[in-house]
Amino acid sequence: MKILTFGEILLRLAAPGYSRLFQKDNMETTFCGGEANVAVSLSIFGMDSAFLTKVPNNDIGIAAINSLRYFGVDTSKVIYGDGRLGLYYLEKGASQRPSKVIYDRAESAIAQSSREDYDWDKIFSNIDWFHWTGINPALSQNMVQATKMACEEAKKRGIIISCDLNYRSKLWSSEQAQDVMKELLQYVDVCIANEEDAEKMLGLYADGSNTEKGKINREGYIDNAKKIVNIYGCKYVATTLRKSYSASVNGWSGMLYAAQNNQAYFSREYDIQIVDRVGGGDSFAAGLIYGLASKMECQKIIDFAVAASCLKQTIEGEYNRTTVSDVINLLNSGGNGRVQR
Repeated sequence: MKILTFGEILLRLAAPGYSRLFQKDNMETTFCGGEANVAVSLSIFGMDSAFLTKVPNNDIGIAAINSLRYFGVDTSKVIYGDGRLGLYYLEKGASQRPSKVIYDRAESAIAQSSREDYDWDKIFSNIDWFHWTGINPALSQNMVQATKMACEEAKKRGIIISCDLNYRSKLWSSEQAQDVMKELLQYVDVCIANEEDAEKMLGLYADGSNTEKGKINREGYIDNAKKIVNIYGCKYVATTLRKSYSASVNGWSGMLYAAQNNQAYFSREYDIQIVDRVGGGDSFAAGLIYGLASKMECQKIIDFAVAASCLKQTIEGEYNRTTVSDVINLLNSGGNGRVQR
């Protein structure tokens, strides 16, 4: 099975360690992006993954794409042209100080891409699964149209479509998001939405939960999943369940709801000492896609996705440098972190 992800790749500029932005004279640079992170993780899992984006035809754009090639991602569908590569600045939080993200991605090459850039016959040739996130249409009106066209073209070819809603308040308002995403979600087979995504982008609430206080009401998440299935026709709905005790310690688990048998499956919960939480949701999406594409049982799918994303949050950078055997070892070990000899 070949999986195509579609979205923006960025250059991340992070303050070293847990220092404040510009506290030190140097910055740590890495390439990243929600859909790019998923493609890398799937490739490391041994799947055939490809990435679609538009980048500037210069040394920065080429370096970004080379970072994907390093992990075996198929980049033959990438479009090169005018414009710039988007940036974002990251300050990692610690204890009671939250992480901070500052975007500098306006008018990036992909945000300015036009419908003439995309040859869907070539793009979807030999593709079985198409993954995108709600960040795409938040970038520009052009990307609203490109994402809609991609979904239409994938659907008429019988390609499985997954979407991680990924609400970003710094890119658009809840009202703007709902106007767009409620229309686009009708094309989606597998929907990933945490409690904020569901509330801000679909107007749905996980009653009885307060993740900041470590309170999760399972029935509220199940009810949300059923509503998404009933309204939009999705076959699966998944969510991460994060209890934020502090910026440094999180409780981490997840849920998968399967419409075919009206059943919800919950993973075990991990208490994570956070190293780098950014990209945790993307690694969850990759684990979910891997499990579904591999035809695992639903309980094993959610267990695998949560374990994979747990491990990612112990790794610097946004690419999940975790193999299938790493994930299985965590599942079998109980998460004690003992040295493997």
